[in-house]
Amino acid sequence: MDTEDLWIFAYGSLMWRPDFAYAERVGARLYGYHRALCIYSHHHRGTTERPGLVLGLDRGGSCVGLCFRIAADARAATLDAVRARELISGVYAEIAAPVRLADGRRLAALAYVARRDHDQYAGALDTAEVARLVAQGHGQYGPNVDYVRNTHAHLAEMGVRDARLAAVVERLG
Repeated sequence: MDTEDLWIFAYGSLMWRPDFAYAERVGARLYGYHRALCIYSHHHRGTTERPGLVLGLDRGGSCVGLCFRIAADARAATLDAVRARELISGVYAEIAAPVRLADGRRLAALAYVARRDHDQYAGALDTAEVARLVAQGHGQYGPNVDYVRNTHAHLAEMGVRDARLAAVVERLG
């Protein structure tokens, strides 16, 4: 209902650059999906000719990130802004996903998951190929390397170790 507060789950750049006002920010675990560098970026962190690679929520497992609570009176404007950012090419599907907040609350949060049927879905690539794509990517929001390093650093600050992301950062040097 549009008169209720909205929860948005963040697992990548939304964690460290939400670009919207929020009433509450809390650690959270989303169930049914895991964080993966599985999306070819043709806009924000790469181009069609030289794609970068960005995070998506891919099927299976769980993912630790952040949840933002958006006050009901800011819901519509925030949804418009987040959708303009996340739904630029249709590679993400917007879903309500089950999350458990760090304080134990359970709720459904808006999340953007990878659409495996989209041509920008990269799937599971080996670490060397992921690092190659990240190293070459540069788009509207800057170098792909910055995106990956910022996400890795933010997760580390939260006490979260993402082994796949750490392996890519290590390979990037």
